[in-house]
Amino acid sequence: MAIATRSKERAKRPTTSLIPGSSRSSFWPYLVPGLALLTFIIVIPLLWNVYLTFTSYRGIRPPEFIGLENWVELFGDTTFWTSFRNSVAMIIAMVVVPTVVGLVLAAMLFDLIGRKFGGRLASFLRATYYLPQILPGVIAAIVIGWILRPENGALNQVLAAVGLGGLQGNWLGDPDTALPSIMVIMVWVQLGYPVVIFMAALQRVDPELYEAAELDGANWFQRFRAITVSIIRPEIFVVTLTCAIAALKVFSPIYALTGGGPGTSMIVPAYYAYSEFFQSQQVGYGATIATALTVVIAVVSIIFVLVQTRLERSEEAR
Repeated sequence: MAIATRSKERAKRPTTSLIPGSSRSSFWPYLVPGLALLTFIIVIPLLWNVYLTFTSYRGIRPPEFIGLENWVELFGDTTFWTSFRNSVAMIIAMVVVPTVVGLVLAAMLFDLIGRKFGGRLASFLRATYYLPQILPGVIAAIVIGWILRPENGALNQVLAAVGLGGLQGNWLGDPDTALPSIMVIMVWVQLGYPVVIFMAALQRVDPELYEAAELDGANWFQRFRAITVSIIRPEIFVVTLTCAIAALKVFSPIYALTGGGPGTSMIVPAYYAYSEFFQSQQVGYGATIATALTVVIAVVSIIFVLVQTRLERSEEAR
């Protein structure tokens, strides 16, 4: 009885923290380094970049305020609109094709190859698809540049060896073939990322769902549409959004392979901003291009989040 009484008294006593002086607000000091880095690395440069859009600045003399002249020039700049048109092609090559093909490949690796040949083969193939993602963008672009050389590139050599010499071409130097060539390269580079994400998402799918659907007579495509796509829909949105952002700000392959050429046929917003910053020394105008690109990325991100939230709420309401 006495032991029970003492235990009740101890339970009524207020608990004290093992850390002296700790309280609910004690975690704030730990956020200071991160907030400081965020402020000095992102917030201040972003505000400075926005300010430069209203100035004429060549990087030497102090910026001269000119109002909205850079923005007026931007909206009438045909090269700027060409760069965004090329971004649409990059979105097709880095978002649409890799997401669709990656989703099908991940489902096949998980539902067919993984079940029939074991998880090791599926894991090996997944790692194989992901290898281009490990390579730095510039290194991958240089290797591809060697393959597509017009004089002694591997592709033209192979075409000549198999009797298709008439198909040889200057793949990156011809405006008609430069953009499709870059698109094929970006599909190759980007494909592994969706495959890895989707296969990781499929780990939380109950295999019995596939077995039950198979027993009911559902073929692979029906299982893919009814089970795979519906369950890993959040991951599909994440992959689509991150790949879309990467496509809008793609830079290194264009810089290493074509330099935006031939002419302006392969220029993209990130490379156009770079060329205005460092080659033409029009810092104010380059900042305007970069700010416009930032606004586009922010708008795309907000639209993706709103669409995903609406779909999730509609699913919960069913």
